[in-house]
Amino acid sequence: MQKFGKRVYKAPINAGFTCPNIDGRKGRGGCIYCDGGSGYFTDNCALSVSRQLEHQISLILSKHPDAKINAYFQSYSNTYADNAGVLAKKFEQVFDFPDVIALSVATRADCFNDGIYAYLSELSHRIDLTVELGLQSVHDKTAEIINRGHSFSEFETAFFRLKELGVRTVVHIINGLPRETDEMMLETARKLGKMRPDGVKIHLLHVINGTVLEKMYSEGNYFPMEPDRYVDITVRQLELLPPETVIERLTGDGDKNKLAAPLWSKNKIAVLGAIDKRQAQLDSFQGKNFV
Repeated sequence: MQKFGKRVYKAPINAGFTCPNIDGRKGRGGCIYCDGGSGYFTDNCALSVSRQLEHQISLILSKHPDAKINAYFQSYSNTYADNAGVLAKKFEQVFDFPDVIALSVATRADCFNDGIYAYLSELSHRIDLTVELGLQSVHDKTAEIINRGHSFSEFETAFFRLKELGVRTVVHIINGLPRETDEMMLETARKLGKMRPDGVKIHLLHVINGTVLEKMYSEGNYFPMEPDRYVDITVRQLELLPPETVIERLTGDGDKNKLAAPLWSKNKIAVLGAIDKRQAQLDSFQGKNFV
């Protein structure tokens, strides 16, 4: 509301991209928790971007007639292409819709080249552009466990290149990754905070049926976070992030029809309420311990 003067809703899009640790360039199968590239709310990628936008915009405007739209390329890695021309064929379609005033592109740090950086820079001067980078953890040992396929150093390279170009960048982190201690999760927030991202999305790791993680869980090799621990860690992470960083998410949305664990995460409102309550109890606030 403050930035655009009206509420802006994200219209999720599956543009048919994949990932380098799915198609064999770096690995197969994707991250151990991956199930459809976060595309739970998107249309079929066989439909054009324009057709998907038409459908998603109609759904949004039927409930919120005065809303504006953020075209959200959500599924998989949306800069994973050999050249910028591939991206342009998909991204440029959003300009056919006057209600679209922003563009968000979810991707990975290892899915860029000079041409793509240049295109994104140019694009950012024509529309309110956000690039969302999945970091998940600053710990390379964790990245290996979850089959991430790139290092923290590679993430830093992409992040700072985007920052130099003036492209708004939002970073995703996940709490509850296998074998991560509380201090490891806090260190992720601490290091990320010092990089001063424009925005951060904090997720809870969901165990989705049919994934490698679900197999680990069913065999007793992974234990999901309990709600009190998740709330405590998230509150402490917020204290380590810069006060000006926009917190765009405090917990994730798993597909409830496929969610194996933790089942308490289905009640998102309760989780958000518990975080607020814990902050009040501790006199805690974002940036309290940021240095």
